[in-house]
Amino acid sequence: MPLTGLKAFDTTIHQTSAWLKALLEPLDTSDRHRAYLALRTTLHALRDRIGPEMAVHLGAQLPMLIRGFYYEDWRMARTPTKERHKEEFLDHIRTAFRNDPDVNAEQVARAVFQVLAEHLDAGEVRKVIGVLPSELRQLWPAGAAD
Repeated sequence: MPLTGLKAFDTTIHQTSAWLKALLEPLDTSDRHRAYLALRTTLHALRDRIGPEMAVHLGAQLPMLIRGFYYEDWRMARTPTKERHKEEFLDHIRTAFRNDPDVNAEQVARAVFQVLAEHLDAGEVRKVIGVLPSELRQLWPAGAAD
């Protein structure tokens, strides 16, 4: 059933909804806003860590609506960030969830990376994982880098 009457918009709304739905179970929530915040925050932390060229390649793989909030507030000149350790990366997620003290930042990152591994081109996922430090690579699902 069309939502907007524009195929491109309806398609991206359905794709985005599917991604958010895929996050609900691994995040142990039924709150779609929490799933959205998890996706947005983790994508921003990843985007800022992988550098401009790789960030653009990753962005091109995302559904249109997700691509929009992926690029939101991006300052290309500030990237890549220099985080080499998992806790530094996870601090970005904790900051976004500062009003939700029960959030498990590692669970959020792992859930989002699982969704990315399932929905994006495997070659693109391998490239993204390949530019990450070892501690961050370990947050991705087993086999995603192969």
